[in-house]
Amino acid sequence: MGCRDVHAATVLAFLSGTASIAGLLAAVLLPNWRQMRLYTYNKNERNVTIYTGLWIKCARFDGSRDCVIYDPQWYTAVDQLDLRVLQFALPLSMFTAASALFLCLIGMCNTAFVSTVPNVKLAKCLVNSAGCHLVAGLLFLLACAICLTPSIWVIFYNNYLNRKYEPVFSFDISVFIAIASAGGLFFTSVLLFLWYCACKSLPSPFWQPLYSHVPSMHSYASQPYSARSRHSGIEIDIPVVTHAS
Repeated sequence: MGCRDVHAATVLAFLSGTASIAGLLAAVLLPNWRQMRLYTYNKNERNVTIYTGLWIKCARFDGSRDCVIYDPQWYTAVDQLDLRVLQFALPLSMFTAASALFLCLIGMCNTAFVSTVPNVKLAKCLVNSAGCHLVAGLLFLLACAICLTPSIWVIFYNNYLNRKYEPVFSFDISVFIAIASAGGLFFTSVLLFLWYCACKSLPSPFWQPLYSHVPSMHSYASQPYSARSRHSGIEIDIPVVTHAS
């Protein structure tokens, strides 16, 4: 299938971008960014684990799924710098990735439903399938950087809290989900860049459509009979008669 058609690379990029955004949404909503485990030496009491998320905080006894203390207003009083940064970084990363996914969908629809022979006016426009996929790849890469940097910082900040207070802090599953989603965003951007580099003709401008030049309408018309007769194997010599004055 040609580069002007929707093929496996763009479809796989779209699916990968959708799965990565879903993973980011799960990481944002889950209250499992940091655990603080409190031990007791009293045999009549149970240990308590405090689950800290970006928006809520929940305290549970060991062996119980019910929250003994549930704080839905935790997002207004977050006292940990890494979680405060994540409150802004992850929604921004999701918005950037969603914009890239929308551009990728526009590029796929353009390659699927637009004629292979470009319009002269459309070819001069900057909005085309190649440009959409290129910008989408850049936005996916930006969303990956916005998500990955603060997510990795949580691991180092967790070690800082253990050194500053007591070794009772540990990062939870949301950190791994966010890092995996950032890897999915990076994989999506790489797919779009590979599609662009493989299908973009090198002599053409960097931002223009896939076509290196606007084809002339004469190139699609049938050649005249005189041009086709030159390819014939029979040669006919016609004598030229001149009249002397």
